[in-house]
Amino acid sequence: MSDEDVAALLREICLGLPEAVEKPFGGHTAPSYRVGDRLFAMTGEDGRSLTFKAGPGVQDALVASDPERFFVPPYVGRNGWVGARLDVGQDWDEIAGLIEDSYRLIAPKRLVRLLDERPAIRPTPHSGG
Repeated sequence: MSDEDVAALLREICLGLPEAVEKPFGGHTAPSYRVGDRLFAMTGEDGRSLTFKAGPGVQDALVASDPERFFVPPYVGRNGWVGARLDVGQDWDEIAGLIEDSYRLIAPKRLVRLLDERPAIRPTPHSGG
C-alpha cells in the first residue's frame, strides 16, 4: 500500500468518528485528528507512523506482543500513548479498533454514545502499493 493510500485510509477511519476533525498539531504539518480540541490520533511527519492514546496496560501489551509494529513514542509514551509503524504489514481492522478506542478515551460521553449506536468502522483498503 502506498503512503498516499495509507494516509487516505487513516483519514477515512479517523474522520468517520463523530465530530472528528483533521487539524495539525502545533508546528507540525502531518495530519492529526481531534475531537473537540483534543488529540486522539497523530501521524508522524513522514507519514509512516501513527500515535494514539491507549487504556492502562495496552501500551505494554502491544509493544511486547509485536515490537516490529508497535512502539513507545517519545514525549507522549509516558502518558500511555502507543506508536504504530505504518510501513510494516498492519492489520487495518486492528488499527481501526485502536483508533476507535483512543477516540473513546478522549471524546465527550455524548459522542461516545453516538458511536455506540452505529455500526463498527470497517476500513476499506485501497488498491495499489
